[in-house]
Amino acid sequence: MLYGIQWLRSLIFAVQMYLMMPLMALVFLPFAIVNRRVVFTFVKTYARYCRWSLAWIAGVKTEVRGEVPADEVLIASKHQSFLDVILIISVAWRPRVIIKRELHRMPIFHFFGNRMGNIPVKRGDRGKAITKMMDDLESGALESGQLLIYPQGTRIAPGVKAPYKIGTGLLYEQTGMPCVPVATNVGVFWPKRGVYRKQGTAVIEFLPRIEAGLPRDKFMQRLEQVIEKASDDLMAEGGFVKKAD
Repeated sequence: MLYGIQWLRSLIFAVQMYLMMPLMALVFLPFAIVNRRVVFTFVKTYARYCRWSLAWIAGVKTEVRGEVPADEVLIASKHQSFLDVILIISVAWRPRVIIKRELHRMPIFHFFGNRMGNIPVKRGDRGKAITKMMDDLESGALESGQLLIYPQGTRIAPGVKAPYKIGTGLLYEQTGMPCVPVATNVGVFWPKRGVYRKQGTAVIEFLPRIEAGLPRDKFMQRLEQVIEKASDDLMAEGGFVKKAD
């Protein structure tokens, strides 16, 4: 009975969240065409609305911990569900996202994503997308901001191990930017797939930055260690029990 009620609350939240996206986009659209900064106002406003409605409708509270960077950095985050994207976007300064090309074909994502400077990629072509982004940065075609990247390349369910891909190391090396790792436990409450949202407090944590200049291998090793350790701690805090190997 309780599960059924929570599932219904979760469904109501999901439906209204996706309905609100185009409605809010229409309100911001005329201003976003004229001024690029309005695009970031829109995505932050929508992300914060999602956080508020998630708590009010589904009983899932959200929390952002650590020092949120306010300068040009790479943000390398553990990715467990759409919720970690929402939480980062709600607080980040001028975020740009490496996004699947399929999503970028949707009108809202296409227009607002282009204005943000998002980088759409097709599976297997991430290297080309990164090269183009670097060329755009050097030529001045891409304005300053932060780049949000998911080192494992896709959503990873709690307790599942997956390799960290070298693309993050290449970006770190080629941009010369420091990197801010982000840990999370959001997958405990908002799973990779499905409607059900578990009540509790979903957290992302901005960890101490890794300064620029480390060798790529050492950077990748350190990045994985700090994100996985902090994410495991957050998931345990959220009540996740890891199955024995």
